[in-house]
Amino acid sequence: MLSAKLQLRQSQALVMTPQLMQSIRLLQLNHLELSAFVDREIERNPLLELAESDAPSDFSSDRPDDAEAAPSGETEMTEWLGERFETSTEAMESQLGTSLENVFDADAPPTGVNAGATAPALSPSAGDPWKSTRSAGSFDEDGNGLEAYTAAEPDLGEYLRAQLATGFEAPRDRSIAEEIIGSLDEDGYLRRPPGEIAAQLGTGEDAVLQVLTRIQSFDPPGIAARDVAECLKLQLIERDRYDPAMQALVENLEILARRDFPALMRLCGVDQDDLADMVGEIRELDPRPGARFAAEPVRTVVPDVVVSPRADGGWTVELNPETLPRVLVNRSYYAEVSKICRKEADKTFITDCLQNANWLAKSLDQRAQTILKVATEIVKQQDMFFAFGVEHLKPLNLRTVADAISMHESTVSRVTSNKYMLTGRGLFEMKYFFTAAIASTGGEESHSAEAVRHRIRQLIDTERAEAVLSDDAIVDILRRSGVDIARRTVAKYRESMHIPSSVQRRREKRAFPARQAS
Repeated sequence: MLSAKLQLRQSQALVMTPQLMQSIRLLQLNHLELSAFVDREIERNPLLELAESDAPSDFSSDRPDDAEAAPSGETEMTEWLGERFETSTEAMESQLGTSLENVFDADAPPTGVNAGATAPALSPSAGDPWKSTRSAGSFDEDGNGLEAYTAAEPDLGEYLRAQLATGFEAPRDRSIAEEIIGSLDEDGYLRRPPGEIAAQLGTGEDAVLQVLTRIQSFDPPGIAARDVAECLKLQLIERDRYDPAMQALVENLEILARRDFPALMRLCGVDQDDLADMVGEIRELDPRPGARFAAEPVRTVVPDVVVSPRADGGWTVELNPETLPRVLVNRSYYAEVSKICRKEADKTFITDCLQNANWLAKSLDQRAQTILKVATEIVKQQDMFFAFGVEHLKPLNLRTVADAISMHESTVSRVTSNKYMLTGRGLFEMKYFFTAAIASTGGEESHSAEAVRHRIRQLIDTERAEAVLSDDAIVDILRRSGVDIARRTVAKYRESMHIPSSVQRRREKRAFPARQAS
């Protein structure tokens, strides 16, 4: 029998508040995106300010085990800060450039950095830990470097149109040239048939071809070519190197791609040394002459974390102060404004601004601590890599790090995306240290996929012309060294490193034995 009744139930659910969404979004931003976000927040929130301080950054973490931990008690924290900075309140306020109530949130409990930290978990609203290392009086002390004042680079169309003034005089030819230039793709190739351009402009195809020939003499060499062979031909003509032998080589690029050098020597009528020189010249040419105009400006990768060795054999993990935003919550201004507010809307606005400013400061602090915690655990897990190199890189996944630091995998994934770590062995994206595991033949510890790739490259780099290693031979060598790997996996890794097959490598080594030896 059906009947209606009323029931009351309780359930728990995760509610994504705007503040929580902001914290998650901040985690996955790189330092450039984070700086832009903070700048926007400062523009619309009158209580946020950029922090200026000359005190050195001290937000760092040593490897766990024997590192100094930040004190957690209020009394201990006060004493510890007194040891590291200065004991008097007046001296600290003078050093920070503002009153302590603007720097530290009196209502928030002190938070410690992860296990193994050697610095206090100060809020990002504090001036000291987020100090830029830019020297006073430098050219970019106003926040803008030289690149902010230089003229923008012209695009490909503008660069070619600037050459039209001396290249064409007749209005008809200039119109055809404008149409051809407008039809070039981002690599500088003309993909439209000349007959189609002629039909659109109502002129003859011969006129279009004549104009095209003159445009092909413009800078950069190889521009307005209709295929790769013509692009290389134009560049060789510019260098006065387009002789009959080189013409035969350019007309048989598919054979060159197969590295069938004996066939090329027969077609070009040259010996090994001459063919080697010709192939070297081809490799120096640019098959995409227009790409440099379409490319975005090259940006220097700035590390978010710096790893340096300690005297006792451990590792010090530090956040790069250049990538950390420096903001203050101006509580004095809030106190002044809140006293004169009469309208309820004004009170609500200034209260919301204070809440948003406090939340942003805490979110930035939490972001910094999370990055430091994840980076420290990565260094701990990959200790052998930092000590001995990529051959000792261990298999590592997000879950292992997440379980070790009591975080969710998605948080670790966001933290390691677009973040970089500077080490004594180079600059690496933090995702680099997470690699798949390849089983061991003897039931021992698994091998890292990145370490196996490195081993494959080493084997191929040291192979001899008379003993080029096939994929099967590489599999046998790796299995004898304890790596249980399939042939198709070796082929996949080899292709991902853009290494040709054994057949192609054998042809190249036999064709140019002297160059291979050198």
